[in-house]
Amino acid sequence: MKLYNKLLENIVLPAGDMVLRTAFMQEIRKWRGYAKLSADEIVELSRRNLQDILHHAVDHIPYYQDIKKQRGNPREWLKSFPILYKKEINAHIDSLVMVPKETLVKGTTSGSSGTQVSIYATPREISVSQGIQTHWWEWSGYYLGKKLVQTGMGRTRGIVKKMKDVLLRTKYVNSFAMYEPEVAQMLSGLSGKSGYTLGGFPSSLSVFAQVAEKYGLDDVRFDQAISWGDKLFDQYEENIERVFGCPVFDTYGCSEGIMMAAKKDLDYYYIMTPHVHMEIVDDRGNEVPDGQMGHLVLTRLDRYSMPLIRYHIGDMAVKLPREEYPERRELNYPLLERVVGRDTDVIKVPSGKYMTVHFFTSLFRDTPDIVQFRVVQKTPGEIEIEYIAAESFDPRGLEQVENKINARLGEKYPVKWKKVGHIPPTASGKPQIVQSLIR
Repeated sequence: MKLYNKLLENIVLPAGDMVLRTAFMQEIRKWRGYAKLSADEIVELSRRNLQDILHHAVDHIPYYQDIKKQRGNPREWLKSFPILYKKEINAHIDSLVMVPKETLVKGTTSGSSGTQVSIYATPREISVSQGIQTHWWEWSGYYLGKKLVQTGMGRTRGIVKKMKDVLLRTKYVNSFAMYEPEVAQMLSGLSGKSGYTLGGFPSSLSVFAQVAEKYGLDDVRFDQAISWGDKLFDQYEENIERVFGCPVFDTYGCSEGIMMAAKKDLDYYYIMTPHVHMEIVDDRGNEVPDGQMGHLVLTRLDRYSMPLIRYHIGDMAVKLPREEYPERRELNYPLLERVVGRDTDVIKVPSGKYMTVHFFTSLFRDTPDIVQFRVVQKTPGEIEIEYIAAESFDPRGLEQVENKINARLGEKYPVKWKKVGHIPPTASGKPQIVQSLIR
C-alpha cells in the first residue's frame, strides 16, 4: 500500500465519515472481509440478511403490512411479496418509507428505462453502495488515492464531491456532450504518463479511445479501465483495450443504490448476495432455471429506511448454472452469466461532438409533461425525438428542451419532434432511449 493510501484510509476518510455521518471506510473494510468468506458462509449471511429485511418490512413499512409472517426459508416467504414495479413506487411512495421522506436523502433514477422514480435512504445506507462500488474498483487493481480519470453525468460538482476529487486524485470529465478537441487536449496531457485508472460510462470511455486513436495519441495508457452505468458492448471493450492497452472490468449496479454484480477474474459477474437477493423471473413472475433469460427482480438486503423488495428494474439477465461454475475462481459469491442490456448508442453530430443516453435523460428529468421518449438518428444532420405526452402537456416544453440541447452542445442542432401514442420496447423488454441508425 502506498503511504498516501494509508493516510486516506486511516485518517482522512474516517474523519470525513464522522463529519458527514457516513460509513464509507467501514463499508469498504466490511466488504473486503466478505470477500474472504467461504461459499457456505456467504449463503448463510445472505439468508439472515434476507430474513431480517422481510421481518422489518412487515413490521415497519405500511406498504407491506398485509403480508403474513412465515417461518422457515425466507426465500419461500419472499414469494408471497408482490413484485414492485416503478409505477407502484411512484404511486405509493409515502407508504414505502419508514420515516418521513424529509428526514432522508432523496435520489432520482436516471430515467434510462423511460420511467423515473425517487428513492430515499439515510447517509449510512448510501455509504453501503459507495463502499461496494469502490471495493469493486479494488478488484481491478485500483486503490484509494490512485490517479483516476472518471466520466460522469453530473453537470455540477458540489463542494463535497470537489473535495473528494482532490483528495482521491480524480479528474472528472462531464460525459453529457463531449467535444473532440477538448477530449483530445485532456488525453494529450496524459501522454507518456503512468499509474492512471480510467472509469465511467463505457460509451464515453469508448469515445475517449476513438478520439485518442484519431488524434494519434499512441502513448496514452491506463493501468485498468472500470465501466459502470451503461452496458459494456463488445465493441466498446475492444476499443478501450486496443487503444489504451488495458483490461476492462465491468460492474453492474443501478442508480437506485443496488450494487448487483461485477467482474474480477472471470468472464462472469460475482453477485453481491449479502447486499442483494436476485431473482430471474418469467413474464408471470415465476423464477426461471439458472441458464435461462428472464426479468431481473431485486431485493436490497441492507436498506431499512425504504426497503425495495422484489423490485422489477426492467433489465433482463441470466444466472450461470451451478454445474458450469469454473473450478477455480477467486471469490465464492454466486455468478451471473450475462446482463441483457439496451443499446445505448452514442450519437455523433457533424461537428464532432457526442451525445450519450444520459445526455437526454437528464434533459427530460425536469420535463414532466413528457411521459416517455426515444431519440432516433437517421442522418448525421438531425435527430428525431418521439414522445408520449401527458394530459398536462404544453408544447412550449419542446422548445425549452431543444434550447437545452443546443446550449449543451454549444451549437444549433436540428431536432424533429414526433408525437406518438406508443414507443415499442426492444427485445430485452426495455424501451430504447437512443437509436442511431447510422453505421
